[in-house]
Amino acid sequence: MSNDYDLSKMKLFSGNAHPELAHKVAENLDIPLGNLMTDRFADGEIRIMIEESARGNDIFLIQPTCAPTNDNCMELFIMLDAFRRASARNITVVMPYYGYARQDKKIKPREPITARLVADIIEACGASRVVAIDLHAEQIQGFFNIPVDHLYGFPILGRHFIELGYKDRDDVVVVSPDVAGVGRASALAKMLNGSLVVINKRRPRPNAVEVVEIVGDFVGKNCIMIDDMIDTGGSIVSGAQALLDRGAKDVIACCTHPVFSRAASIRLQDSPLSKVVCLDTIPMTPEKMFPKLTVLPSAQLLADAIRRIHCNESVSELFGDWR
Repeated sequence: MSNDYDLSKMKLFSGNAHPELAHKVAENLDIPLGNLMTDRFADGEIRIMIEESARGNDIFLIQPTCAPTNDNCMELFIMLDAFRRASARNITVVMPYYGYARQDKKIKPREPITARLVADIIEACGASRVVAIDLHAEQIQGFFNIPVDHLYGFPILGRHFIELGYKDRDDVVVVSPDVAGVGRASALAKMLNGSLVVINKRRPRPNAVEVVEIVGDFVGKNCIMIDDMIDTGGSIVSGAQALLDRGAKDVIACCTHPVFSRAASIRLQDSPLSKVVCLDTIPMTPEKMFPKLTVLPSAQLLADAIRRIHCNESVSELFGDWR
């Protein structure tokens, strides 16, 4: 596809957060990854060196700010500064996973808004544009004074479930694990021509959840729970257990970002979930993998968005069929 477009003034670089994904994006665009040296000083400080000219080019930096989040964030900030000082024409940050996004508003007194703080730093370091997949909260786009292209992972997940035969079935429902995720679940439900179920829950503390009630018809049906991320797995597992205890036939979980902190992989494998499906926006290390898990590729989506941005084409048209 990329051979039909002039990508000669575009360069693609990767930090250390997810080089495997960066290589797949480069393959889809049919261009090489740029030469970038990352090293450490003796005291642990990050050292960056761009080993080719960036002057006058559209630069795309692929760097999800996943764990180790602080290191990956700092590496991104230093890369941005380096390319700004190297006279790049535009610098687009491609961060499939946006770290520090869960504190996007003040819920209690004296809390920070880290999602806005990260946005401010990215801008101050010289970014011209940001590309992300499934931000934790839609309002994060408004934290930036530069363009933000918000990509959606549900079409990739939806196509997977269509291939498995879950479309146009009366015994399939899509479940939002909380009220905040209704929009995402509704979009997948429309794609599968299924109905929507919503779990009303409360969080007494971080990474803890209590199911209050479940709204919708799910008894005797196959449930597909969709969320933007799975962290420790506690929320998704408790939701699945509540659905099964109240009469659901089967529960599948899917998400865009497999954070999988602590013993999440063991918890998900030992849970009543029959399957877990995710995208590869975060590196899937061997300890994160488990038999129930299916990982779907996101490189084609990112490559298409990058090509469209460079060629001044509409990015939203990527999702025209599913809106």
